Amino acid sequence: MSQLCPDVPGRPTGPVDVLLVAAVIMIDIDGRILLARRPEGKSMAGLWEFPGGKVEKGETPERALIRELNEELNIDVTEACLAPFVFASHTYEDFHLMMPMFLCRRWDGILTPREGQTLKWVKIQDLGTYPMPPADAPLLAMIRDFL
Repeated sequence: MSQLCPDVPGRPTGPVDVLLVAAVIMIDIDGRILLARRPEGKSMAGLWEFPGGKVEKGETPERALIRELNEELNIDVTEACLAPFVFASHTYEDFHLMMPMFLCRRWDGILTPREGQTLKWVKIQDLGTYPMPPADAPLLAMIRDFL
């Protein structure tokens, strides 16, 4: 006898727009993780998130991250330095987010916020003290367990 898992309350059962966003867990030499605070005027302003951005048509998640990290943080990352880690799948009110997450320990350049965001290096045990978007928060336990 098998049992089906019940539907998640509040999740749409019909068609929904899916947004593909790639994100990275950047780890410095001291084992801290980079968080970026979303600037005023953007959706979810004030929340802390992992760097990354939308995957454009024709891009792979890795290529999107390389582009986004250069545009947003003024650093260069090669595809070889992006290790696939985990993904998030979360339904927001207007869309569904699919977010592959990568790990990165090596990059070239000095981190410079270019889009009004605040950057902070955070110890792993302190990650849970920063308010995050709903899609990011469930990943914290996996990050702590892995690192």
